[in-house]
Amino acid sequence: KTSLTMNWTFWFWVSMVLVQFHDNGCFGCLEEERNALLEFKASFYTQDSLSLPSWDDQESDCCQWESVDCDEKTGHITKLYLNNSRDSSMEDLYLNASLFLPFEELTVLNLSSNSIYGLVDDDGLVRLSKLKKLQLLDLSNNSLDNSVLASMHALTSLKTLVLGSNILEGSIHIQELAALNNLEELDLSANLLDSFITIPGLKNLSKLKVLHLNTNQFNMTILQSLGALPSLKKLYLGENNMTGSITVEELNTLRYLEVLDLSSNFLSSNFLQIVEFMISLKALSLHSNELNGTIPDQGLCKLKNLQELDLSDNGFEGTVPSCLGNLNSLWVLDLSKNRLSGNISSLFISSLRSLKFLSLSHNVFQSMASFSSFSNHSELEVFELVSDNNGLVVETENQTWVPAFQLKVFRLSNCTLNKDSIPSFLYHQHDLRVVDLSHNNLKGEFPIWLMENNTKLEVLHLKNNSFTGYFPFPSLPLTNAASLDISSNQFHGQIPSNISKLFPNLKFLNVSKNSFEGSIPSSFGDMRNLFFLDMSNNSISGGIPKSLALGCSSLQVLKLSNNDLDGQMFPEVSNLTSLEHLHLDGNHLTGKIPESLSNSSGLLSLDLSYNFISGKLPGWIGNMTSLEMLLMTENHLEESIPVDFCSALEQLTILDLSKNSLSGSIPSCFSPLALIHVYLQGNRFTGPMTKAFSESSSLVTLDIRNNHLTGGIPNWIDKLSSLSILLMRGNQFEGKIPTQLCQLSMMTIVDLSHNNLSGPIPSCLNKVPFKIGFQSGKFSRKSYFVDSSSGLSYSYKTQFIELSQVATSSSLTFEKTEVEFTTKNRSDFYRGNFLFNMTGIDLSSNKLTGAIPPEIGNLSRIHALNLSHNHLTGSIPTTFSGLKNIESLDLSYNNLTGMIPPQLAEVTTLAVFSVAYNNLSGKTPERKAQFGTFDENSYEGNPFLCGLPLEKNCNQTKEESVTEDREENSFIDMMCFSMSFGVSYVTVLFGLAVILFINPDWRRKWFQFIDLCITSFSAFIQHYLCKFPHNVNE
Repeated sequence: KTSLTMNWTFWFWVSMVLVQFHDNGCFGCLEEERNALLEFKASFYTQDSLSLPSWDDQESDCCQWESVDCDEKTGHITKLYLNNSRDSSMEDLYLNASLFLPFEELTVLNLSSNSIYGLVDDDGLVRLSKLKKLQLLDLSNNSLDNSVLASMHALTSLKTLVLGSNILEGSIHIQELAALNNLEELDLSANLLDSFITIPGLKNLSKLKVLHLNTNQFNMTILQSLGALPSLKKLYLGENNMTGSITVEELNTLRYLEVLDLSSNFLSSNFLQIVEFMISLKALSLHSNELNGTIPDQGLCKLKNLQELDLSDNGFEGTVPSCLGNLNSLWVLDLSKNRLSGNISSLFISSLRSLKFLSLSHNVFQSMASFSSFSNHSELEVFELVSDNNGLVVETENQTWVPAFQLKVFRLSNCTLNKDSIPSFLYHQHDLRVVDLSHNNLKGEFPIWLMENNTKLEVLHLKNNSFTGYFPFPSLPLTNAASLDISSNQFHGQIPSNISKLFPNLKFLNVSKNSFEGSIPSSFGDMRNLFFLDMSNNSISGGIPKSLALGCSSLQVLKLSNNDLDGQMFPEVSNLTSLEHLHLDGNHLTGKIPESLSNSSGLLSLDLSYNFISGKLPGWIGNMTSLEMLLMTENHLEESIPVDFCSALEQLTILDLSKNSLSGSIPSCFSPLALIHVYLQGNRFTGPMTKAFSESSSLVTLDIRNNHLTGGIPNWIDKLSSLSILLMRGNQFEGKIPTQLCQLSMMTIVDLSHNNLSGPIPSCLNKVPFKIGFQSGKFSRKSYFVDSSSGLSYSYKTQFIELSQVATSSSLTFEKTEVEFTTKNRSDFYRGNFLFNMTGIDLSSNKLTGAIPPEIGNLSRIHALNLSHNHLTGSIPTTFSGLKNIESLDLSYNNLTGMIPPQLAEVTTLAVFSVAYNNLSGKTPERKAQFGTFDENSYEGNPFLCGLPLEKNCNQTKEESVTEDREENSFIDMMCFSMSFGVSYVTVLFGLAVILFINPDWRRKWFQFIDLCITSFSAFIQHYLCKFPHNVNE
């Protein structure tokens, strides 16, 4: 009986315990808390929101819902991770803290990144004080202002408070936080704070160990204030306004700090000499502080407890102090992006055996000790040496050395390796995640074992080497691979058709500048994560697969330039909604620009140049508000520029529609403010310029050559204050050259040739300085940095400071600005350095009249001057001897007179000179320096010129002049003779008449004589006239 009673009692209590457990939710979450979650979702999200899909009103266990953690024993909800759960398109949210009161056991509440703009009532967060176990509250990355601090005092149980990335500003009253006496970590980073008020209140935060104040506006005074925090161990003050020196007194108040981040400030270099007082320091970050000089061998080297040191991105020079090798505890050392030089000694390397992370990139080291110096570094995981000096010699080969480490990151770029091959010690590595061997001139075939031995490989960069043969694509999928760059090598063969299976998660692929053949695999359409694809400069043929346009919805960059692709661009339907850069230039593509491309409304650059694309320019291009580059040169485009281009292309900087068959007038409304370079040459545009480009004050290049434009050069041309290159050759412009051109102070090249311009040359042109290199940045390559945030950067996890390194720093680089300008009797293309060092004026083949202004001789910086084929008169100005940099001077085919100024012989830079077909006279310039190289073609067509290289010498000319003088003298004698003969003849006749009039006998005999002569002459005539018909008949 007693036994039965005991058994009954035992089972009774077991049943009670089971009931109690059931009531407390050990088999699921509490119903009250489940309903509270549903109520929270209803108020926090819109009904059609896709957030938190597992939170439904079905009979499911809320402890299994996403973002929810429960206590396994009690069933109470203890953690809510609701960060970044609201759609960005939702309206601003004002938080109702009462919704969380049912969660009495809550310890963690994360509401970051939810567009919270404030609190719903005056109590604010005071209601949360009922949650006695709440230890972590994260409200970061919202839009909360200083008012949120007023209710913080009630949350006395908090150990961690995160308010970073909000809009807190100005000063913070510490009294609002002083009640949080259990607080151990406070994050106020990425706000607009500059000071604390009521400093003594800081003492109440007696347990505060970690303080994040980075990315604010604090200055040096903050250091003295923070000395009041007795338990502070970690202080993050990066990216503030801290300028100048730090005193010993300020450092002394922080002497027990273990972690100090002062990165991205403007500290004085003396800090490294006094930092020795911080004897407890384990991590120090001073990157991006503009520190310069040598790294001192005092102070810093005495921090024996230092484990992490970041001095990157400063201006340190000289050698690496050997005393750094005494920091035996150091396991993170970043000296990258400085100007350190000399040799990286083996002694320095071999001493730091605890190293896990070593970055020496972007310095000017001359050589590095053999990699065998790392033979005892069994902890080494990251090694980076990206050189800015490709003469850096690195010895990687040592037959007796087998590495003790297993690297995760190996970057050795722009160096000279001792055997020009893949370092053999990599054969022993099996945990590599990032490999960068770019710019090393490595030769031979790339070994397949590197990828097969490292199945976790994420990044492989082999850019700009001399690898040959087939690229060994892996036989098995590399599921972690995110970035592959094998560009600028000599690989050949085909891209495998199953590339999407070999690299299923690839985001970045660059195979450009190789010799790959075959077609573009259609399986690219299965690579949903791919955002960068560059296959340019190969021999790839066929069409662009439809699957690529339909499946690669994440693609931001597509570059297929300079291949043998044909067919149409894209299908009628395209899903490239993320596309920002599309480059298909240099192929054989045909057809019209597809309407489906309008779905890529975020395009920044579009290059379809050098194809066979026909039809008209689509009007929808004018709606692409982000478009910066539109390049379509050398196609078969027709009709006019759509007026739609006037509407939204405000970001357009480069427009190239040259060498098409476009016609009509240039829309007068088309004048984007950001426009820098315009190329419309080689089309059929007609009509006057009106006001097209009149508001484009940033315009540097305007090339409208070889069209059918009419009217005058617009008077508003001086509004283009940045204009440097003006090319209007080969049109039908008429009228005078406007004096407004003289106000373009940035001008370097002017070509107005082959028009119908008339009138004089403006003398004010000498006011244009023609300075070279004035706007060199506007002519350099246009580059777009490709964001590497999509998984192509890596963060190395350290204990104290964050090290985020870029594994892919790719950029899209476009060809330098190019213009064609006639000089030295030929048309040359100028680009890059040659372009912004070129200056010149070409006014040839017009109808200009008048004398050449002598002021033109003051243009001492111009390299070319062409005034040929006009109607210029007068003499060549003697001031032309001031053209000290002139290389080509053409004054031919005018009506110039006088002598060639002998001072021109002083110009020693001339390569081409012509004054042919004028009316010049006198002697040619002395044949010295450059004038000794010019032949008779430079002077022909001037009949009164003499001297070499002409056949007519000036001595022969003098003899001819004497003969002419003699002829002129004899001509004067003949005139005297004729005059005297005439007078004598008249006198005789007059005397004879007088005699005959006075004496009748003589008069009668004279008339008889005259009568006899007439009779005889008449008989003679009759006799011969009778014989003449007879002779004719015979």
